[in-house]
Amino acid sequence: MKNLLALAVGIILAVAGPLALAAQFNTLVALTGAKENPTNPSPGLGSAEVTLDTTAHTLRVSVNFAGLTAGTTASHLHCCVAPPGNAGVATTTPSFVGFPLGVTSGSMDRTYDTTLASSWNNAFITANGGTPASAEAALATGIQNGAVYLNIHTTAFPGGEIRGFLTTFGQATGSDAIPTLSEWALILLATLLAATAWLVLRRRIR
Repeated sequence: MKNLLALAVGIILAVAGPLALAAQFNTLVALTGAKENPTNPSPGLGSAEVTLDTTAHTLRVSVNFAGLTAGTTASHLHCCVAPPGNAGVATTTPSFVGFPLGVTSGSMDRTYDTTLASSWNNAFITANGGTPASAEAALATGIQNGAVYLNIHTTAFPGGEIRGFLTTFGQATGSDAIPTLSEWALILLATLLAATAWLVLRRRIR
């Protein structure tokens, strides 16, 4: 529930005013099967708040999802390609550390140290300068260019069941991309579905 409240606060702050310092990239994204390539008819919904801070060298990933057709197998950030293309995995493999696996709904809120090689896919480091610092710079550029997406993979859709390209707020450079009303609706709906799933699970445990 704390993760859901944190996401809600993040949404409000994003609307209320700029969130980012010069070296901070704040993003919000709605995740659907329609945004996969190729698209799929999954009823699953998700939302994510991703913040990259190139001064503190941290990457915070907060994700909520519900209604997937099969158990989760992995989740990553992929970089760098223009929508609706496909790109390689940028963050650690086989999945974000701490991401819930084998479930159809859940949430995660975790901060990663971008100075550590273990926070990245080795192939992404190699392709982007050979160091964690250069990988961080490549991801920052990708986020600025709207070329990074978050993907959730499942056994039903190994290539990805729901995903979305990161949308930035309050960037120091470039124009801000604001989600459409329908995307805001998806983000809020995904949060509510995840909260409902959490409450049901809690009651079953009791």
